[in-house]
Amino acid sequence: MTRQKILITGASSGLGAGMARQFAAKGRDLALCARRVDNLDELKAELLADYPNITVAVAALDVNDHEQVPKVFNELREELGGIDCVIVNAGIGKGYPLGGGKLWANKATIETNLVAALVQIEAALEIFKAANKGHLVLVSSVLGNVGVPGFKAAYSASKAGVTSLGESLRAEYPSGPIKITVLEPGYIESEMTAKANKTLLMVDNETGVKAMVEAIEKEKGRAVVPGWPWWPLVEVMKIMPPRFAKYFA
Repeated sequence: MTRQKILITGASSGLGAGMARQFAAKGRDLALCARRVDNLDELKAELLADYPNITVAVAALDVNDHEQVPKVFNELREELGGIDCVIVNAGIGKGYPLGGGKLWANKATIETNLVAALVQIEAALEIFKAANKGHLVLVSSVLGNVGVPGFKAAYSASKAGVTSLGESLRAEYPSGPIKITVLEPGYIESEMTAKANKTLLMVDNETGVKAMVEAIEKEKGRAVVPGWPWWPLVEVMKIMPPRFAKYFA
């Protein structure tokens, strides 16, 4: 099934902007939202210049403003004439070792990556239930499979929560009419990973996002992306002693 009208949160940069470019190349209509409207306007102009036959709607949205999430989703739905797919992508990578005295950083990560994801899920499902169809995509992380010490503790916990929500929904909708996809990206170049230590496991944005879009288009239930080398590494992460998780942070 081709989902023509796609909403992406956190679309102003990184993985969100990368997905927007690849879906635009496929002729999809897009609803893009994020906090940085200037970035969205620039992206919209770029996409319409390259693909003048598509429709691109943009809107300012801070996903932590919970009352605004369903409002913005519905405004974008009206502008596009429907929403077939919602990609819950907005997230941050702040963090500090637990007990290190910077609760605010870990709290912000949990609130943005998990609580706000829940709010987006509720808003998307309301739209899909009314239409009796839809595709919900949750962007989690390979680090959601393991507890990570140090700066990534809250981040890995938030992504484990996102994966769990997705698995619950997959159980609730095993055969439709709403399809659920949980994406677990490995290290993909983006604004969030710009400050991370460079590693041989890091892939460029275009390669990583291409794997994400392919999994979305196939409507896979759960996908580690890119599959190589991350699929076998994830299986190792699930069984290794917790003290070794730091090597994946």
